Amino acid sequence: MPLQPKPTIKPATGKLGILMPGMGAVATTFIAGVYAVRQGLGKPIGSLCEMGTIRLGARTDNNVPTIREYVPLAELDDIVFGGWDLFNENCYEAAIEAGVLEKELLNNLKEPLSAIKPMKAVFDQSYVKRLRGEHVKTGTSKMDLAEQLMEDMKTFQKENGCDRLVVVWCASTEVYRELTDVHSTLAKFEEGLRTSDDEIPPSQIYAYAACKLGIPFNNGAPNLSVDVPAILELARETKTPISGKDFKTGQTLMKTILAPGFKSRLLGISGWFSTNILGNRDGEVLDDPGSFKSKEVSKLSVLDTILQPEKYPDLYKDLYHKVRINYYPPRGDNKEGWDNIDIFGWLGYEMQIKVDFLCRDSILAAPLVLDLALFSDFAKRAGMYGIQEWLSFYYKSPMTPGGLYPEHDLFIQLAKLKNTLRYTIGDELITHLGAEYYE
Repeated sequence: MPLQPKPTIKPATGKLGILMPGMGAVATTFIAGVYAVRQGLGKPIGSLCEMGTIRLGARTDNNVPTIREYVPLAELDDIVFGGWDLFNENCYEAAIEAGVLEKELLNNLKEPLSAIKPMKAVFDQSYVKRLRGEHVKTGTSKMDLAEQLMEDMKTFQKENGCDRLVVVWCASTEVYRELTDVHSTLAKFEEGLRTSDDEIPPSQIYAYAACKLGIPFNNGAPNLSVDVPAILELARETKTPISGKDFKTGQTLMKTILAPGFKSRLLGISGWFSTNILGNRDGEVLDDPGSFKSKEVSKLSVLDTILQPEKYPDLYKDLYHKVRINYYPPRGDNKEGWDNIDIFGWLGYEMQIKVDFLCRDSILAAPLVLDLALFSDFAKRAGMYGIQEWLSFYYKSPMTPGGLYPEHDLFIQLAKLKNTLRYTIGDELITHLGAEYYE
């Protein structure tokens, strides 16, 4: 939907409920982190909403408020957490099991974390083959399961006194699937739910339930989820903001930083080999070839779109790009992403760059969950709906309308995000032309 200048933005009053399918390492790190920030035990590093700024007007104006000062966002103290999971551990137990945060910190937050208990999840093992569901819903059809999820959302909102809800998918990567006829229209999709069509995965049942109620949905995995014509149709009908897909955290984050730099200097690339080791539940799920295929497609799309080999054949036409993910339990949530990049410069002379990113997967993902929740809630209150391409900054494989290629350059994505905020408020966009300083 095209933005309308200066829309009436509803205030962020009352409580905001953030619901997450998947209450594992990412979700519990996010929840515990927000509680820690509330209590002064840490800072929300990595969150644009909490620590970012935005320039207004000329550089000489020195008008640079924080984003939180500039647009009406829900306060951290007004957030309520909930979600669904295959396992019945409360948030404190799940965070201890995930092993991302220190036990001393978690023990300081034990009371509020222990009070968060997951609702039963919608699960189909044919879509996540390495996990076993212990805490799952049963129903007469997939439509019945969707209606149960909608009832969960309504009950959570009522019991917690929430004015608004958002959903952020933090669960596992499902096996790779392509669009089929059941996804082509909302009518066919709803009939598919009633007949329990095999081509409708759990993530799309969650997406349907949220969008049916007008609740913003953000997809943190490479699953198709909301990225199908039927759900796009529903989002337009119910005026629901949607975004996705796949949190941009480790290795792909580095690619969207480095590749624009190589292209801007017109340095050629002959090969980019990427491998990862990861030992958490996500790594275990991705050890299945079907789930890895979904992640591989998401990861491989980045370089092609940034480098545009069809426009720069001498530099990138023969680029060999390979991605590997290896499950390695001893590493836990501390992922290692290793890249070997073969580049060439003047007269074709060869050079190499090697990157070894020893990162913490959930530490990088947690602020993304926060920003997506706050920004999608803002979008809903600002009257924006459908695909929120301005949130591409947070995703490996950004959603776009059919026929429009996604923008993967991290710096262009950030400019798009900030200009969307300026445009929504009604302020002048920043082009960085700067000619006015020299006239």
